Amino acid sequence: MAMQDQPPWLGAAWRELGQREIAGGADNARIVGYFREVGHASIKDDETAWCAAFLGAMLERTGRRSTGSLRARSYVTWGTGIETPRFGAVAVLTRGSDPALGHVGFVVGETDDALYLLGGNQSNAVTVQAFARSRLLALRWPDEVTQSVALPVVQTMESDARFDMALAHVLKMEGGFSNDPYDPGGPTNFGITLRTYATHIGRTLDASSRAGLVAQLRVIPPETVRAIYLKRYWRPASCAVLPAGLDLMHFDAAVNHGVGGAIRFLQRAVHVEADGEIGPITRRAIAVTDSQEVIRRYALLREERYRALPHFWRFGRGWLNRVKATKVAALAALLVERSDLAPSSSTNSSNGDDHMTTETGAPATKWWGHSLTVWGAFVTAAAAILPTLGPLIGIDITGDAVRQIGSDVGSIVQAIMGVLGTLMTLYGRARATSPLVRREMNVRV
Repeated sequence: MAMQDQPPWLGAAWRELGQREIAGGADNARIVGYFREVGHASIKDDETAWCAAFLGAMLERTGRRSTGSLRARSYVTWGTGIETPRFGAVAVLTRGSDPALGHVGFVVGETDDALYLLGGNQSNAVTVQAFARSRLLALRWPDEVTQSVALPVVQTMESDARFDMALAHVLKMEGGFSNDPYDPGGPTNFGITLRTYATHIGRTLDASSRAGLVAQLRVIPPETVRAIYLKRYWRPASCAVLPAGLDLMHFDAAVNHGVGGAIRFLQRAVHVEADGEIGPITRRAIAVTDSQEVIRRYALLREERYRALPHFWRFGRGWLNRVKATKVAALAALLVERSDLAPSSSTNSSNGDDHMTTETGAPATKWWGHSLTVWGAFVTAAAAILPTLGPLIGIDITGDAVRQIGSDVGSIVQAIMGVLGTLMTLYGRARATSPLVRREMNVRV
């Protein structure tokens, strides 16, 4: 949506995006300025709750009268009430069980379960954040403005590549069409139940429509599958804001345990209160906790949940294998991300060249062990050969011996070999600029 199509107060709010409280004794002057603009010049710090101050300041800047109050709920009766979300509307939310507390922000998007608000004091900053629709108290619109702007489908900052990678894993785990009489979900294709499919296309599922919907579910198009997973799981579970690898584990859990259940698993994995809402406390805990450990704890929590289910006798082995495979894939994705972020060095960066040079200007040789191409080819070959040859030489990479080593080392190594091997080969070949030389190596067995 073009900038000129949005309400002016929303344009003012976007220009403040990213303003954040300053930790310690200092204060952000721009945040302090919000208080001054709504008539509270006596407040000189950025720690006083400021969501209403921010919203009021944006209204005042563009010629609309605010309530002048620092109470979020003061906007419940402000302006004109509207029934449905509107781009730039003021949304007033509850905050906890205290009827005096609340939160307020501008609506910039929506899903079935959430409203996306551009607001202040969201994780101590001006951000866009999702809030459960169940918290909504009121939607308001300025009295003097009658123009209505259609609310767009929310466009979050998620990476299409990360979502598509996570979706590919989930679809691999879910498989194709099934109609197991012991499965409470009934007919399912690509992990999408008949009821979910009917809801997505706006059809009522009953005795008269069931056969036709089952036939449609069997041939559900890929774009519909992608849309359902994006709308019902990836976005509501806030997967896009999670670190690489953890987003995959969380997405798979949201699909298999429900969004609320997955969020509670995540919160328990980072040792915060499991209230089913990813707020500033949960985000902070995720940021300061090692993602590798979170993924491992998350997997254990999922296993515990599966073992407690009444159908574990029927589906338990598959469920546990799914968690194991997801953990392996998540850890591999995390390692790939960390390797991509690792700093590179150059002995001659001042000349702008991408390859190493000697003092004479000739290309430097390098040991074959430093070649990503060679290692990529090696690990790719090992990934294909070891699972077959291992048992013949007394190595069982999926047996108890490996499990005793801990953390599913065999499976993780195999997954990393498969994922990284091809990438390293391609990347190494693309960046190779130096000839290989032999170097003596002694290997003790």
